[in-house]
Amino acid sequence: MLFLHAPIAVIFLYAFTTDDAIFSFPPPGLTVDWFRVTLNRADVWQALGLSLRVALVATLVAILLGTLAAAAVYRGKFFGREAISFALVLPIALPGIVSGIALRSAIGIINVPFSFWTIVIGHATFCMVVVFNNVLARFRRTGRSQIEASMDLGGNPFQTFRYVVLPAIATALLAGGMLAFALSFDEIVVTTFTAGQQQTLPIWMFSQLTKPRQRPVTNVVAVFVVALTTIPILLANRLTERTVE
Repeated sequence: MLFLHAPIAVIFLYAFTTDDAIFSFPPPGLTVDWFRVTLNRADVWQALGLSLRVALVATLVAILLGTLAAAAVYRGKFFGREAISFALVLPIALPGIVSGIALRSAIGIINVPFSFWTIVIGHATFCMVVVFNNVLARFRRTGRSQIEASMDLGGNPFQTFRYVVLPAIATALLAGGMLAFALSFDEIVVTTFTAGQQQTLPIWMFSQLTKPRQRPVTNVVAVFVVALTTIPILLANRLTERTVE
């Protein structure tokens, strides 16, 4: 645990350092001035806004497509079902640079300009996997008899989904959506290949590493990133634990 989290603690510590050029231990002094400086940086807010918009849209796309794919794999009986299930989870298993190069090549072949939507497409490819796995696992723990009973009692497909299926998979959707949001918000490798000239927050942070006097600002931004991604992960973990109980 110390090996995993000590580097994060160092980032937190040096977000409060008084010196923007010397990184010695212990820090020469502590201050909260860098938080004020960071909050007044327009480029930080622009990058943060883009990351939040991309993460929200990518999460919504992942929830929609991941749920439909999970329902098809669970309910359907068709040739190649296992192969399709494997293909759906493959993007998250591949190295990010491989996925990024593949997406950039595909986008270039069809002559689509790099934009907000190309980033969303790139993020949705691996965010969908998280939702798909969560929802498929929940479907497998939910008895088919509930759906059959709803139909036997006269419920149409929409009513069956609304009153039977959706309540059964709601926490899985929420947990998968939170994890997808956290993955999208933190993503840098795939984003580098699909963003063009745009800068999400992780790309902005990476670009600041070549500017030593901006390190305290970068550390402050890292503190906010850790907070924004830790909260949904904790909530998703709590929801999963409650479901298991």
